[in-house]
Amino acid sequence: MNYITFNEKTKVFTLATQKSMYQMQVGAHNTLLHLYYGANVGDTEITYRIIPLDRGYSGNPEEAGKDRTFSMDVLPQEYSGYGNGDYRINGMELQHEDGSDTVDLRYESYDIVPGKYSLQGMPAMFGSEEEAQTLDVTLSDRLSGLKVHLLYGVFPEKDIITRAVRFENRGTGVVTLKRAMSVQLDYLNRHMDFMHFFGRHTMERLMERLPLHHGIQSFESKRGNSSHQHNPFVILCDRSTSEVLGDCFGFGLIYSGNFRCEIERDQYNQTRLVMGIHPYHFAFRLEPGDVFETPEVVMAYSRKGFGKLSNILHDAYRTNLIRSKYVTSPRPILVNNWEATYFDFNEQKLLDIAVAAKDLGLDMFVLDDGWFGKRDSDNSGLGDWYVNTDKIRGGLPKLVKQINDMGLKFGLWVEPEMISEDSDLYREHPDWCFRIPGRGVVRSRNQLNLDITRKEVRDHIMDSIFKVMDSANVEYIKWDMNRSVANVYSNALPPERQGEVFHRYVLALYDMQERLVQRYPDLLFENCCGGGGRFDAGMLYYSPQIWCSDNTDAIERLMIQYGTSFGYPISAVGSHVSACPNHQTGRTTPLATRGVVASAGTFGFELNLAELTERDKTMIRQMIRDYKKEEHLVQTGDYFRLVDPFRNQEYVVWEIVSKDQAEVLVKGVILRSECNPRIHLIYLRGLDARAKYREQETGRVYTGAALMNAGIPLPVVSGDYQPFVCHFNRIDD
Repeated sequence: MNYITFNEKTKVFTLATQKSMYQMQVGAHNTLLHLYYGANVGDTEITYRIIPLDRGYSGNPEEAGKDRTFSMDVLPQEYSGYGNGDYRINGMELQHEDGSDTVDLRYESYDIVPGKYSLQGMPAMFGSEEEAQTLDVTLSDRLSGLKVHLLYGVFPEKDIITRAVRFENRGTGVVTLKRAMSVQLDYLNRHMDFMHFFGRHTMERLMERLPLHHGIQSFESKRGNSSHQHNPFVILCDRSTSEVLGDCFGFGLIYSGNFRCEIERDQYNQTRLVMGIHPYHFAFRLEPGDVFETPEVVMAYSRKGFGKLSNILHDAYRTNLIRSKYVTSPRPILVNNWEATYFDFNEQKLLDIAVAAKDLGLDMFVLDDGWFGKRDSDNSGLGDWYVNTDKIRGGLPKLVKQINDMGLKFGLWVEPEMISEDSDLYREHPDWCFRIPGRGVVRSRNQLNLDITRKEVRDHIMDSIFKVMDSANVEYIKWDMNRSVANVYSNALPPERQGEVFHRYVLALYDMQERLVQRYPDLLFENCCGGGGRFDAGMLYYSPQIWCSDNTDAIERLMIQYGTSFGYPISAVGSHVSACPNHQTGRTTPLATRGVVASAGTFGFELNLAELTERDKTMIRQMIRDYKKEEHLVQTGDYFRLVDPFRNQEYVVWEIVSKDQAEVLVKGVILRSECNPRIHLIYLRGLDARAKYREQETGRVYTGAALMNAGIPLPVVSGDYQPFVCHFNRIDD
């Protein structure tokens, strides 16, 4: 069945999924007009909403002659540039050799092919000929010879449409791209909110919902990574949309570098969204014959609120973006030594933790920062990827063998993109880092950014790390990045190409990670960027999980993990049980509560297991047994946010339901106890209303309808930060 069609008579393109539809039309003078994105409306073509009117101060192209009702400044467009009479935010900006910047894109041709398009050197959704179709619409700027290919991927069963843009310089002169957004989307008069996810280091992806006002609202990163401060994911929604009802549109950028999302509400209450690479320090030269591709944007629509939108995105990423075998395979429950030892360790301290881990039923030991070079603090050693045998006497192979002989897997932390000035590598190759000639450097954590845009730098770093990995049985890698990108200047590029460095950096990062996963296909790979500074869909293409935040405080994690779940599957959330008092906040939280919060993600530990009490050990053994029974729900189930922690300061609850609706897991935290308490009810979602469900803990039986409509009471507790768990199984007749 064709899910992409073109009506030769009306010149309307229709892209259809099961529940959504996207339409555009080749209009007068070969302009490509956007018609509609929303619920699937069947055979109707939404051409009737465009009403030509004479608009003052909105110019008319030369071809329109005396027709004052045709203006690019008013028409909803699929993708536009500057200089054609459209004064709104636009998808692209360029500069020609003569210094002019006008680009006038007109429809030229289209192609529909089975399967999903791919992007050179960048992550993107993938799909077979049975899963997806591609539409390639070619626009051209006839004077310059620039061809602009609008790429659309349609996943009908997943209710996903993707977008990217490919620029081809078919002219005879140099064209410099100064703005190359991945998506431009117009909405007619519609009162909407937008939701974005802001934060800071150790408090990432905090949800904020704001009404769209006239003018431009935007969020962005210029830090060289997608950042702790803003996430490359946004939701547009109707003012009345909730978790369970209402129209909403999600846009996720599959990119790990500088980005910008802009939303403009114009003079006629029309709304335009653009999203893609940040124009800051971006100037990509296209010589005749050169091609440039933008990152991909994943678009999803739901008329059943944010919960359904999240389910759509979670499923799509798990099946058609994440490539690791661990997307469905059980993942080892690990302990990371960082908060147990920091830099102060030797092989015996590590072995003591490993012995305790094996006794408790864990599967893996991970050695974090400090194992390489002369690395006794964060002031030295980065770039020297050889084992520090003063700390690990006998070397890494011996240590790994001892840990493997216990029955544990072994993992390792690396930070390949960085260099310390106090390192052998810097002393040998000071020109291998970003440094602007004649200027002092901006340091962060006493480290600099390596210029990984240079192949010789990438080769050296990856070969050094591969040598270490090949020397021992390393089955897990945590890839970290602990500073933003600054001092942006590459000694390997001429002055006119310095505007390409930020994007080339991201392409280089993808190249390095692709080498890693291709060389070690069975590796469990976890990305990290000072915690959650690069928690984006681009990273998920290479690693099935990302360290969610350096903040391991269970109570603050409730907000971080809540916001993260809107756009990303919880199976991607790296989450650990850590020590108390917590090392970031000083808060003391019950161990059981820390376990409940960490189990809403990829479960692990980050504390000194060798110093636990017997009572804590017994509790952790049970946590591990429970999580191994629940992990399939975390990896494949439908996730529901039952309580908003930004509005409810008393309790937070979430739910996971198996795809066949046969198993239901409800967990949460009661944040504060009450004197003379009220009874709080929790209403479940996503169940079979006609089925009966037995609660494992009490044996009580409920109908699905009762659980969803009458709810269940939260327990009355004594003490703050108490955990709440209910596990239901459907009773089959």
